[in-house]
Amino acid sequence: PALVLVVDDEPDLRTLYELTLLREGHRVEAAGTLAEAWQQLGSQRFDAVITDMRLPDGLGLSLLQGMKTQQRPERCVMITAYGSAENAVEALKAGAFDYLTKPVDLKQLRGVVASAIADRRSAAKADRPDLPPAGDAQVSAAGQAALARLVGPSAAMAAVRQRVVKAARSMAPVLVHGESGTGKELVARALHASSHRAERPFVAVNCGAIPETLLEAEFFGVRKGAYTGATQDRDGFFQAAAGGTLFLDEIGDLPLAMQAKLLRVIQERHVRPLGATQEELVDVRIVSATHKDLAAEVQAGRFRQDLYYRLNVIDILVPALRERRQDLPALCDALLQRIAADSGHPPLPSLSPELLQQLEAHPLPGNVRELENLLHRAVALGEADMLHIASQAAPAPEAGAGEAQSQSPLPDNLAAWLDQCEREILLRTLQETGFNRTAAAARLGLNLRQIRYRMARLQITGPNSEAGADDTD
Repeated sequence: PALVLVVDDEPDLRTLYELTLLREGHRVEAAGTLAEAWQQLGSQRFDAVITDMRLPDGLGLSLLQGMKTQQRPERCVMITAYGSAENAVEALKAGAFDYLTKPVDLKQLRGVVASAIADRRSAAKADRPDLPPAGDAQVSAAGQAALARLVGPSAAMAAVRQRVVKAARSMAPVLVHGESGTGKELVARALHASSHRAERPFVAVNCGAIPETLLEAEFFGVRKGAYTGATQDRDGFFQAAAGGTLFLDEIGDLPLAMQAKLLRVIQERHVRPLGATQEELVDVRIVSATHKDLAAEVQAGRFRQDLYYRLNVIDILVPALRERRQDLPALCDALLQRIAADSGHPPLPSLSPELLQQLEAHPLPGNVRELENLLHRAVALGEADMLHIASQAAPAPEAGAGEAQSQSPLPDNLAAWLDQCEREILLRTLQETGFNRTAAAARLGLNLRQIRYRMARLQITGPNSEAGADDTD
């Protein structure tokens, strides 16, 4: 059985917590003051410590900080007063595993303590009972696989992976920020896979893609009869992510009215679906992401300051690709392998050193997403010749043979060069099919919508119409 220490100066509440945990099969010790708590901690080790914020001889926060200084292995759960968001955030930043708000929901208490004990024991099995994780080798196989997708040997990416492993240990909200295309969702998924919630759902939500009128229903759910057309109960994102992680992408795009509702749910951990009269307990970890400067958005009045502090307990900055150019070879290899796997092609060889140099000189403002699109388009349309892929299996040329062979000059603008190659291939295919877009798309392995998009982007028009509309779609 797990051993839990309960620290609270109110005898009735202390007894209530003890009975609740005893029914779960745990062993429980109790203390009414900080002095008694330190006496208990000095005599034995616990799996979890539950402490009230305010005690007769000091703050529970000082107990938490002292345990952290001593590098004790216990997971600490802080109990804060109702609506005291500042105390909860302070506790999480000080290293608390989680927090509970008075009046404590006993079901929530059981769940939080179970999670704390599971995390403590998984840490012990990984042979790290007294120290925070120092590297990727101390996480589960699922976490290892997710961390492996954060490709790059650079110090910047090593720091990101290490921070993910450390942040995965607690329930504290995490804010992932960085430019568009840097891989913020990959970081969120690695965080989830490295945590004790890895077996539970990971629900990703793009906050900017949901119409404002549907936000509340999508987030909190709907009950039958709540409005015309609500013919059955439907869960929201919070219910779908129960026990797992809710990833709020582009959190900076949420309107202010929804920000206030989200803040209350994060603080109180209860949601009220549309049309319901009772609130429902939700157990999710919040991970949010944005490419915006939320501090500047707060100053401009477009983002709530209290919500910003609530979300930004732990922050992870994902560096832009221009700040880690040394990661390009590893990134290109990983992306080419993924492209080959997704498209069913045989494994693709590495890029030539010349093309890598060209990519390093390219600004790539869209970061890893732009790099992946460039490689995907080049492989799909130009295959090896377009990418100048250096085949590992190609025989080495005889001495002096390379000097006799002429090499095509490297393009000054890779994106423009790829666009021109794509345009030529599309025009040739359209001409051979009599500008029948359906037939041309089939020849190139595209669908009709994709070829229409490419024709419009590359300004390709049919012989008798604006965009080849004279075909037989």
